[in-house]
Amino acid sequence: MRAPRLLLTALALSLAACKPAANDAKPVADAPAATPATTSHGMTDAELIAQGEYIARIGGCNDCHTPGYAEKGGEVPKDQWLVGTGLGWSGPWGTTYPANIRLKAADMDDAAWLDYTAKLHTRPPMPDFAVRDMKESDRLAFFRFVKSLGPAGQPAPAYLPPGQQPPIPYVEFKLPPPPAAASTAAKPAAAG
Repeated sequence: MRAPRLLLTALALSLAACKPAANDAKPVADAPAATPATTSHGMTDAELIAQGEYIARIGGCNDCHTPGYAEKGGEVPKDQWLVGTGLGWSGPWGTTYPANIRLKAADMDDAAWLDYTAKLHTRPPMPDFAVRDMKESDRLAFFRFVKSLGPAGQPAPAYLPPGQQPPIPYVEFKLPPPPAAASTAAKPAAAG
């Protein structure tokens, strides 16, 4: 146990004694650090982006928000991910369209995204409750991944209220009629 402590102490002292030469170039303020900096969530930005990509893949985000993703078995280039689609989802709530997440996130910073997703309430079939239930670090990872893709595509079509016929293509959620009332149920045959 003492040997590793002594080794770490010696290493720290030797690094502290190092001084840059007078002619060494000073680091540029925007240059990446030699060692990856960790975020307040304990991951490097690269780790957050990788985790965000994983969440997008397994969370089903691409199924609705990436054109052709489900139809092509997930074989869609990453630069085409999460741009929203014109496929409407129509039901008793009206018709909704998968948002272009890349445009939605474009003007947000980490804090704004975390606030937005913590309070997310949308119309079906978007499972907003699943987003609100995500750990903050996972919501941040997804955001960092989306930001790494950059803005692309067009905004999704506008929501259509119930009763308005959506243009094709759309998926229709048609509810079955309610069960017949008890008074109209078949009456038992008379005993004979």
